[in-house]
Amino acid sequence: MEGIPFFSNFHLKYKDLNRKKYKLNISLNLYIQSRENVKEGIKIMEKKESLIPRSLLGYFIPNNALIISMIGIFTALNFAITFWVQIPIPVTGGYINIGDVAVMFTALLFGPIVGGIAGGLGPMLADIFSPYIIYAPATLFIKGIEGFVIGLISNPKDCEGRISYRDIIAVLIGGILIPLGYFIYQAFILQLGVAVALVEMPGNFFQFGFAAIISILLIATSRKNVIEALPQVFNKIFLPNEKKE
Repeated sequence: MEGIPFFSNFHLKYKDLNRKKYKLNISLNLYIQSRENVKEGIKIMEKKESLIPRSLLGYFIPNNALIISMIGIFTALNFAITFWVQIPIPVTGGYINIGDVAVMFTALLFGPIVGGIAGGLGPMLADIFSPYIIYAPATLFIKGIEGFVIGLISNPKDCEGRISYRDIIAVLIGGILIPLGYFIYQAFILQLGVAVALVEMPGNFFQFGFAAIISILLIATSRKNVIEALPQVFNKIFLPNEKKE
């Protein structure tokens, strides 16, 4: 009978060991499950983030059909207006046009993304399909930057009235790129010389001034009404402005 206490103690220790092993298994299973839940949560968050449209300063990049359509439509508008009126400047091989009205209007209405892309592509195509193809690279760069700068400064997504002082500053700063940009291109890239490049400067300043006046008049009479009438369109172009109460 002396062996009974020994077996009894052994049995108790064995039960205790099984109990600890059981608890350890439960803890391990909970740990594994929690890790799986964390991984699943990360995947869901990453998926949601991928669905959020990326934007630049509140203006969506061209990642949806509507923005791409607007870029296509206003690229065509910029092309047509630039191609429509062309006044040749034989000395420089360039021409004066009214296409900057469309460049400025597009940027003032839609902002820097649509304004920059359509404003650069449309006039460049007009150069390509006319005798002035040598100016196409300069036009893409100069008019693209012009549209981007005007849209950025004007910032139409935050404009609550018909016109803002930012619109006037925008067309002045963006528009001055026209005479300066083409002067640099003609004088130093095409190597026509400073004297020859200066011949076209008055015409380019006229082009800039005419476009600034007409685009401001067009925006003052149309932008507020267009944005308010088509919120489903502009909500895909830029982030809606939350009006302060």
